[in-house]
Amino acid sequence: MQADNRASIKESLLVVDDNEINRAVLVGTFQDEYNIIEAENGKEALDILLQEKNSISAILLDIVMPVMDGFAFLEEFRKRSLTGVIPVFLITADTSERNMYRGYQLGVMDIIEKPIVPYFVKRRVNSIIELFRARKSLSQTVRHQHGQIMEKDEEINKLNYALIETLSTAIELRSGESGSHVKRLSRLTRFLLLELREICPDQIKVTDEEIEQIAAAAIMHDVGKIAISDAILNKPGKLTAEEFEIMKTHTIKGCEILSLVPNYQDNVLYRYAYDICRHHHERWDGGGYPDGLKGDEITIWSQVVSIADVFDALTSERVYKKAFPVDTAVDMIYSGQCGKFNPFLLKAFEEVLKKYDYAAQK
Repeated sequence: MQADNRASIKESLLVVDDNEINRAVLVGTFQDEYNIIEAENGKEALDILLQEKNSISAILLDIVMPVMDGFAFLEEFRKRSLTGVIPVFLITADTSERNMYRGYQLGVMDIIEKPIVPYFVKRRVNSIIELFRARKSLSQTVRHQHGQIMEKDEEINKLNYALIETLSTAIELRSGESGSHVKRLSRLTRFLLLELREICPDQIKVTDEEIEQIAAAAIMHDVGKIAISDAILNKPGKLTAEEFEIMKTHTIKGCEILSLVPNYQDNVLYRYAYDICRHHHERWDGGGYPDGLKGDEITIWSQVVSIADVFDALTSERVYKKAFPVDTAVDMIYSGQCGKFNPFLLKAFEEVLKKYDYAAQK
């Protein structure tokens, strides 16, 4: 059964009792403030609740009823994760310790003894409803503020990424490159990490978020070149041994530059960028620089950026060479002409080249 005036903007109370007189007392107590929805047993109440749970502010529940009693209703109520969303009050003549314990265990907010004292019941029920309203309002405010913070964080992240990309592109342009090298490198780094995670799930445990951070950090791999003179950076011919030693310092210089950025050291992007900046010229066999690391001493992200950097450099025109065809560049990498690489990484590289139209990105 159901009271009239359901279209009103009033909140609703669900009164569940098989005794019509008891329901009438509760209806008379609350009808000035709420729409009253009546049910004669737990099964009927559950059906109503599933249809109208968003409009129900509280449930006044008897225990002893046919078809489905109050405790059985509470079991179903809890299964549907509604405990804590809608307050439930047990209205019963049996306030034994056993019933009180079971009721509170099932999540009821209060237990009110029959016979009903209208003023007393009204105060207790309204107090709890007001508490739930305040909690719901606070939760909505927190969610809204969290959403705003997330939006601001996203804006800041995009701005930071744009600034990083702009700085790195400026450095590339200074060395006579097109400026798109860092974008291709970042993209290829992302693809390689995704592929590695797929073919080596037990060894490569990186989340999607971490992959994006590494791909962003890869953009800064050559930031140290800003400290290398134009005479060496843009020399059209082969570098002398002395010049090459100076060029190699761009790995360490890059880390020094990153270390100067205030309040950046605790940022995860900084840690990736620092490691990549220093170690993207290390090689699997220990033949790289600046630290002569080998094997798994080199982080997987630095290994990935290393092969991506070599491949893009080989297939791009530089002041000191023409671009090699993709097939030639691949042969040079697999033959060891560019140093040794992790076998798993070479396998991922092979798979990525099948999926990735590299020539179309140039």
